[in-house]
Amino acid sequence: MKKRYIINSLSVVLALFTFLYSCTSQDETPENKEGEVVSPKVSGYSLTPVNIQNVRLSDNFWLPIIKRVQEKTIEYALKKCEEEGRFENFLVAGGKKEGTVKGAMPFDDTDVYKIIEGASNSLISSPNEELEILLDSLVGIIKTGQEQDGYLTTWRTIDPAKPPAPWVKVDEGKRWESLFMSHELYNAGHLYEAAYVHYLATGKRNFLDIALKNADLMVNTFGDGEGKIHAVPGHQIIETGLIKLYQITKKEEYLNLAKYFLDNRGNANHHDLFGPYSQDHVPVIQQDEVVGHSVRAVYMYAAMTDIAAIQKDSAYLHAVNNLWENMVYKKMYITGGIGAHHEGEAFGDNYELPNLTAYNETCASIGNVYWNHRLHNLTGEANYFDIIERTLYNGLISGLSLDGQKFFYPNALESDGVYKFNKGECTRQSWFDCSCCPTNLIRFIPSLPGLVYSTSEDTVYVNLYVSNTATIPLKDRNVEIIQTTEYPWNGTVNFQINPEKRGFFSIKLRIPGWAHNEAMPGDLYSYLENTPTSVQLRFNNSKIEADVVDGYIEITTAWKEGDKLSIDFPMEVKKVITNEKVTENQGKVALEYGPVVYAFEEVDNPEDFDSFSINSNDVFNVNKEDDLLGGVNVINNGSVKAIPYYAWSNRGIGKMKVWVKLNQLN
Repeated sequence: MKKRYIINSLSVVLALFTFLYSCTSQDETPENKEGEVVSPKVSGYSLTPVNIQNVRLSDNFWLPIIKRVQEKTIEYALKKCEEEGRFENFLVAGGKKEGTVKGAMPFDDTDVYKIIEGASNSLISSPNEELEILLDSLVGIIKTGQEQDGYLTTWRTIDPAKPPAPWVKVDEGKRWESLFMSHELYNAGHLYEAAYVHYLATGKRNFLDIALKNADLMVNTFGDGEGKIHAVPGHQIIETGLIKLYQITKKEEYLNLAKYFLDNRGNANHHDLFGPYSQDHVPVIQQDEVVGHSVRAVYMYAAMTDIAAIQKDSAYLHAVNNLWENMVYKKMYITGGIGAHHEGEAFGDNYELPNLTAYNETCASIGNVYWNHRLHNLTGEANYFDIIERTLYNGLISGLSLDGQKFFYPNALESDGVYKFNKGECTRQSWFDCSCCPTNLIRFIPSLPGLVYSTSEDTVYVNLYVSNTATIPLKDRNVEIIQTTEYPWNGTVNFQINPEKRGFFSIKLRIPGWAHNEAMPGDLYSYLENTPTSVQLRFNNSKIEADVVDGYIEITTAWKEGDKLSIDFPMEVKKVITNEKVTENQGKVALEYGPVVYAFEEVDNPEDFDSFSINSNDVFNVNKEDDLLGGVNVINNGSVKAIPYYAWSNRGIGKMKVWVKLNQLN
């Protein structure tokens, strides 16, 4: 990604925030840190992701999506936040403006933090002076709203007795009151996450110092010490944020507080329990079923995985393994989405996976990727990237429209064109009172290049197949890898390997589950027919054989500049069926092509949409339609037509379904 991405009309946005910034008192210049930006390595993890700074995408699938976020969605979200008073709240809290709390949610501050995080990820991969100046303005506005001792939740500072949402209960209007729903600790967590990335992107301490001042307040406020508050967050994420600050500072108090919050969930002797909704019903090491609010859950599981890695905590590791198996084997949608219930934005019972009323919050998909990435870094096993890939290509990017300015909060697997599943609409919306999903997409998508590769000593793991040029540091040499592919529309991937000096090292290529007849780990989904698979591997144009171990093919040789490696995955339309315990999908089939799940829309299938079926022996054709939905592979059998699920609802309101009646024929 050598091109400098500049937000459209950035000068106008910059002028606005420079003006707001000038309304604040500035008594210091952001400090710069000299040298290369390198993500701090978390001790305990086996693998290290290759920093997005070192991975330049040229991909025809992901690069346009990332550019859309960088050039359209960030600017759009900034304008929405300005319209709805997100920035004004910081100025009012800091006494620079008169006013009352704007917005409808106690966590509105985090929209600003997540935009900064996404923009900072963009800066890492593509430096942009104007964008960096804009972020300095935003940081200055945030600093204005921070209280002298580090406290930072604007609604509580402005009027602590009048929360913006009626479900936040207050008695005396004090700090930390109603932690179940006040989101004070959730706000802090997103602050820390964003400040961490901003520091890596810019080397400046202006935002990091705000976060550290707040984190020090947390350390002095919560815990087992004399005069401290015994409590846990209602909505988790402060735990992973504290761990990130620990990575930068090596301050043990941050790590200890993160574990304190985890250790005391489900401890009735410690606090009044919030219950399963907040995963606060039993101690975390005893939890073996994913329950409650799905976003809270996966953020917590990510933090538990960090503790398992850093502190070699076997009880935590045992728990996250049990939780992962329960989720993947019994509670995950074919799109990678999680969360069956609108009520409570929650997981359902085992095998409860409704389609029309599926929730599958976009934020939950993002959190699930964060968790599975940690599990992969811990173990090096490919099944975690099977979940990541399925989520990325389906239930995550479905949350963003093709124009970058409309959003799904829930991601249903069926629509009747009437049921308003998306917070009052049956298509994507331009914004929400609770705008966590749009800004979480901004936060996440620019970071995607950091998922492509990881390393361990003298081994490069190739986890995702996207066209890019990467510079990958190994123990005793750097290696340039040039990857070219039309994945996911085509299964051929070519590599050119250019080590800075000749020598032995290993490259491990992930073999996706779908390429060896495994729809997903476990038996929740399977293919109607297990067709013969034959992954073709070539080294310098000669066919080679290699075994698949833990989902990877490993090639170890004395690599030299210009070596060629290619892999060809057999791609065909696969019919997916569900475990018989999922009653919703019995007698139905879904279609996949490579990692992409397909959907049927009424606009493509106007005849008998409610009653058409697929025969078990139907043969489907795959055709690329460059002028449809940004250019997609379309599946058809002469009578019905399917498009990639992620692209549905970009052509107006209408019916859609992923699961279709199956006629079993001999």
